[in-house]
Amino acid sequence: MTQALLSVEHLRVFFKSEQGYTEAIKSISFQIEPNQTVALVGESGSGKSVTSLATMGLLPAHQAKIDPASKIVFEGVNLLTLSANELRKRCGKDIAMIFQEPMSSLNPVFTVGSQVAEILKLHTRLSKQQIKEKVIDLFQEVGLPSPQDKYHAYPSELSGGQQQRVMIAMAIACEPKLLIADEPTTALDVTIQKQIIDLLETIRQRRQMSMLFITHDLSVVGEIADRVVVMRHGVIREQGDAKQVLEQPKDIYTQALLNCRPRLNSRPYRLPVTSDYMDQDANKIDFKPQHEHLQQRSRGVTGDEPIILEAKNLRKVFSTRQGLFSKKEFVAVKDASFRLAKGKTLGLVGESGSGKTTIGLLLMRLHEASGGQILIDGQDILKMSDKAFAAYQRKIQIIFQNPYASLNPRFTIGQILLEPMQVHNIGENDQERQAIALNLLERVSLPASAYHRYPHEFSGGQRQRIAIARCLTLKPEIIICDESVSALDVSVQAQVLNLLQELQDEYQLSYIFISHDLSVVKYISDQVMVMNHGDIVEIANSDELYQHPQHEYTKKLLQAIPRDLD
Repeated sequence: MTQALLSVEHLRVFFKSEQGYTEAIKSISFQIEPNQTVALVGESGSGKSVTSLATMGLLPAHQAKIDPASKIVFEGVNLLTLSANELRKRCGKDIAMIFQEPMSSLNPVFTVGSQVAEILKLHTRLSKQQIKEKVIDLFQEVGLPSPQDKYHAYPSELSGGQQQRVMIAMAIACEPKLLIADEPTTALDVTIQKQIIDLLETIRQRRQMSMLFITHDLSVVGEIADRVVVMRHGVIREQGDAKQVLEQPKDIYTQALLNCRPRLNSRPYRLPVTSDYMDQDANKIDFKPQHEHLQQRSRGVTGDEPIILEAKNLRKVFSTRQGLFSKKEFVAVKDASFRLAKGKTLGLVGESGSGKTTIGLLLMRLHEASGGQILIDGQDILKMSDKAFAAYQRKIQIIFQNPYASLNPRFTIGQILLEPMQVHNIGENDQERQAIALNLLERVSLPASAYHRYPHEFSGGQRQRIAIARCLTLKPEIIICDESVSALDVSVQAQVLNLLQELQDEYQLSYIFISHDLSVVKYISDQVMVMNHGDIVEIANSDELYQHPQHEYTKKLLQAIPRDLD
């Protein structure tokens, strides 16, 4: 029997809290064989990243404590017994890690070439020229365009996918035997996500290395993993062969994760969430509550519905100065025309840079349009003064992608909800506004006690619910959802999608739903609009577009969807 490359044995990790120490990882054990990919799957707070940080020796010493009886054995050596200097020689060379957020992990004031070169300086004896040549070769291997030019580029000059490729180049620079990839595809476009997964698998096979792939998205797992380890609340719920775990899960939690995610072949009235499974007795629940057995919701527009918003030849040009006397223009949106029916959802999809978010910001007048019209109730809001547009601001609101950045950390939730009502004179007084705010918190399934708490006291899903409640304070008719579920766990994503659908059913809200996740877009949209480099290349009812795409770009996007969502 082949000796495991990495063996985690009875790992227990404790974090300091007000009550003493809280156990975050509860005696978990798993192995990674040579030339094998193991996927570590679970929701936020499950302990996935803590496990990887413990392996790399990156847990904060003043906050975290590892049980002395725990072992993390790499090539026969217990990493937990090594000195800091000995561990430093191992990590970065024999064990390397790709972190989740490339923009946070890359130093913005150094070129990406110099940052990758630093790894080689630490762990090799190559000359300065040899290091530069090696970095350019690495950039070529990970598929960066114009690798010699990219050597001198700063992180801000690269797209999200290119930044992730730099992180991969940095990780494989010293030819590690084990690569730890922590959520490397989260919030990436579906095509970029597929490119990164294919790249990681190609490099793994070419270099004969092993990989620990950490993710909350089970749809990605089937594309890359040999084995799957499912975690929840610091405990391993299930582990085994990837095909077996994905097709015949034994644990109720794994079953819940698989069924929370929208699928292309069904559209239930309500998506299942993990609590539907976990609140019941595992011995009594039917383990086959697949999407197709649930009541299905029909989607689409007939053309007879009243139109609440119409864009005509909408255009946005950005200008950047090139030297003292010249400017360079970039056309982000090219003569876009579309209509939004009342009580319906228009999905907006495309890769990064396609113009999706720019359209959302133009509709909110957060960007100044370069041309065209935006008609609400027959009135062109682009021609209105700021004072005249204030009345229309109540009709159209936006939920931003990042619930951590879009809520003021200095305000309580009550202040966050009261502010827009005070600005727009909703309610007779603050007492009446408070009653409205408390009612909205209840409507988005948050307790009344949330009113006096601060944003940092809530999870990502709860913050997104607060952002939705803030939108509802103005009783809007149109809500723009800009990647508002893209970074959420699949179960939290299902909760937010169910909430958006319930609100639409109750208040006849109209949504423009911007996303790179095509399965989510199909689930919630009546019509789908596909954008590429600022152009609208296709608009159709969602079922028609997914079954019979007309444009080659649409076909390319659909082909990139993970196979297990079909």
